[in-house]
Amino acid sequence: MDIFLLLLGFVFVVLGIIGSFLPVLPGPLTSWIGLLLLHSTKIFPMDWTFLGITLAIAILIWILDYFIPAMGTKRFGGTKYGVYGTTIGLLIGLFSPIPFGMLIGAFLGAFIGELMYDGKDTNRALKASFGAFLGFLASATIKFSIAVVYFVMFLVQFWEYKGVFFQ
Repeated sequence: MDIFLLLLGFVFVVLGIIGSFLPVLPGPLTSWIGLLLLHSTKIFPMDWTFLGITLAIAILIWILDYFIPAMGTKRFGGTKYGVYGTTIGLLIGLFSPIPFGMLIGAFLGAFIGELMYDGKDTNRALKASFGAFLGFLASATIKFSIAVVYFVMFLVQFWEYKGVFFQ
C-alpha cells in the first residue's frame, strides 16, 4: 500500500507541474495532494506543520490565480469582456495544435473580447490583450514555481527515506 501511495503521490506532483499551465487543473493544490499522499504512508512521519504551511501557500496561489490575469487586463485598460476573452482563448488554445496555443489564445481572446466591447478602438483592445497576456504569464510562472518546489520537496523527502521503502 505504501508503494501505491508513493507512486500516486508522484503522479500528483507531476500533474501539479502540468496543471500550472492548464486552466482546468489547479497546479499547486494538485502537487500538495501528492505531498499529502507521501505523508500518508506508514514510513513518513505525518508533519502537520509542513502540510499546513504548504496547503496555505497552495490555496493562496489558487485564489490569486483567478485575480492575476484579470488584474493584468484591468491594469492595461481592459474590461470584463477582455477577461472573459482571455479565459475562452486559453481554453481554445489548450486544444490547439499550434505551439504556444495557450499564449496565443489568451492574447487573441482578450483582443477579440475587447473588440466586442468597443469595436472601434483597436489600440485600447491591443493594450488590454497585452495586459491579459502578461497576467497569464505571471500567474503561470508563480504556479509553476510553487509546483516545482513541491516536486523537489517530494523528491528530497523520498530520498531521505528511500532505504526504508526498498528493504
